[in-house]
Amino acid sequence: MSRTTTDRILDRRRALAVGAALLVTAGAAGVAVASGDEASRPTAASRTSDKAAQREAAALTGTAKMYRKTTEDVTFTFDAHLAAQHNGDPSKATGTFRFVHLDKPGGKGGWAKGRIDCLMTGGKVATATGIITGTNMKDIKGGRVGFTVHDTGGTDRVGYSWAAGGPDGTKNLPKCTSSAPHEKVRKGTGDFHVTPWKVPYPTTN
Repeated sequence: MSRTTTDRILDRRRALAVGAALLVTAGAAGVAVASGDEASRPTAASRTSDKAAQREAAALTGTAKMYRKTTEDVTFTFDAHLAAQHNGDPSKATGTFRFVHLDKPGGKGGWAKGRIDCLMTGGKVATATGIITGTNMKDIKGGRVGFTVHDTGGTDRVGYSWAAGGPDGTKNLPKCTSSAPHEKVRKGTGDFHVTPWKVPYPTTN
């Protein structure tokens, strides 16, 4: 074998070695770039944290029947929410409510449904009001009614603005006004959930 041929073989081996070294370096750089990309992307945990940080300002949800010693069948249902961007204005709450009062399950009685127009919560207690938009009691349609719910985590309690009488269709009831949560939920008939309101307390400059 001539020296020229040997030199060519050596040169070729050197070229292959250099090429391999470059590939290794490029691969490492690619990993570094990929790692940088991944580092710049929000992780699942951070996305969850951001979502939690942007939770709604307050909420009252759920349905349940009231405890009665008679055959009466009384049910309240709420789906009320105050969005995060309206944290400082409870009157921007949205959602629905419904209540039904029958003399017995499947019997005669009254019902009403409507739209929520105010929601405030303190700890696990919520007070909401709404305008009646549908009912079988024509005299109260268009009136405002109020509700109070205490989410005890056990036997929840409920109050309503007409506790001393019956819903009268008044339009003068102030927003977010109701009675103490004096009634108890009948066990096994449902549950209510209250999301505590983060009160926007004034701060000094």
